[in-house]
Amino acid sequence: MMLKSVLISALLSLAVATPVPQPADLEVRQLLGSSNDVEQGNCKDTMFIFARGSTEIGNMGSVVGPPVCQNLQKKLGSVGCQGVGGAYSGGLMQNALPQNTDPGAINEAVKMFKDASSKCPKANIVAGGYSQGSAVIDNAVQKLDDDVKSKVKGVVFFGFTRNQQDHGQIPNYPKDQVKVFCALGDMVCDGTLIVTAAHLTYGANAGEAASFLASKVQG
Repeated sequence: MMLKSVLISALLSLAVATPVPQPADLEVRQLLGSSNDVEQGNCKDTMFIFARGSTEIGNMGSVVGPPVCQNLQKKLGSVGCQGVGGAYSGGLMQNALPQNTDPGAINEAVKMFKDASSKCPKANIVAGGYSQGSAVIDNAVQKLDDDVKSKVKGVVFFGFTRNQQDHGQIPNYPKDQVKVFCALGDMVCDGTLIVTAAHLTYGANAGEAASFLASKVQG
């Protein structure tokens, strides 16, 4: 009972800590919405698939997904962005499951990768995930068939909830194609569900993350 109470308290702290954006203009409102280039078949040379953190808005979230997308577009030009939505609700309790998210969310991300590959067969694919979204992408990449996985050139994680369990990488995927951002003091990266202020700082890493992904596409 005590463990359950601690877990619920930790998850509630995540809900409280997640910022609720107050958009000031049209550009900001667009940034804080959803990106659906894969679903719409809007193919670009590079397709970026992103899974948001728990309780974030839209399918891209607000903390780090949109700025990575924007920075990638500045660096590479022809970039389409797709958030993982559908069966991935970004709920809180799913963080406590064995894979740190639920099977439906993982399968939704797998579908996004497969759709990107089939609809945009000439495109490179890159991906990212924040908080629970990092677990979604981590587990999804592991489930991909080799032909789709080979098109995934790079992955970035922010506040990686499976950082300890998977040793800072994606099992059965090249380690040098993964970059993990874990801020000093972010206890989520240490295998806990304790959310500190550090867990909300990853927008500052958007440029570096985009540079990493761009280097993998160009390399």
